[in-house]
Amino acid sequence: MNRVDRLMGIVTALQSKKHLSAEAIAQRFEISVRTVYRDIRALDEIGIPVGFEPGRGYFVMQGYFLPPVVFSNEEANALSLMEPLVMRFADQGIRRHYASALNKVKAVLKTAEKDKMEQMHESVQALRPSCLQNDYDFLAEIQTAIVNKTILKVHYENAAQEVSCRDVEAIGLIFYSLNWHLIGWCWKREEYRDFRVSRIQKLLATTEPFRKQDHIPLSEYQVEVYKW
Repeated sequence: MNRVDRLMGIVTALQSKKHLSAEAIAQRFEISVRTVYRDIRALDEIGIPVGFEPGRGYFVMQGYFLPPVVFSNEEANALSLMEPLVMRFADQGIRRHYASALNKVKAVLKTAEKDKMEQMHESVQALRPSCLQNDYDFLAEIQTAIVNKTILKVHYENAAQEVSCRDVEAIGLIFYSLNWHLIGWCWKREEYRDFRVSRIQKLLATTEPFRKQDHIPLSEYQVEVYKW
C-alpha cells in the first residue's frame, strides 16, 4: 500500500471508530508507531482535523466528512462474495438491509465494475440445508437492543415446546450449529441464557434500559460456557 492510500485508509479507520490508538493503527496497516505519528502529522498538514485524547487515542473531529466512498474491485467483490451467505443464513430483516446496502455499493461503481460484480454473483453459491428455516425477522431488532442496552420482551419456546415470556438483556449474538443464538441475561431465570432465535415466537423491543449494570463481555461468556 502506498502512502496516499494508507493516509486515506487511516482517515476511514478513524471515522469508523470513536478512538483508535497509535498501536491499533500500526497493527492494522502493518507499520511502526513512529510512522503512525508521521502520518497523523501529514493528515493535519493537509487540513484533516485529527484530535487526540489521552488514554483513548486519535479521532477525527466531529463535522468532518470524506468525499463519497469509492470501492475497489476487490472490496466490491468481497461484499458480493458474502451475499449468498447472508441470504442463506440471516433472517428476513438482515437480508433486506444487506440487499439495500449492496445496492448502494453498486450505485457508486463504474459500469465495468458492476459487470464484474454481477459475474462474481453468478459464480458463487451457498447451499442452505433444508432443515434451516430463517423465516423470522428479529436479528436487526436484537442488534439494536444490544447497542442501545434496552430490554427485549421475548416469547420463547424451549425444546419441550413450552412457551414463556422473558425480559432479556441481550449481550450478543452467536452463530453456531446452523442457528443464530441470542445470548442475554434472563430476568426470569436470573442468569445468562442461550436463546435460539428460531424458537422466538414473538419479540418486543422496548425502550426500557438495562437494569443490570455489570454484564460480562460476550467473549467471556463464550469461554465460560462453550470453552471457545
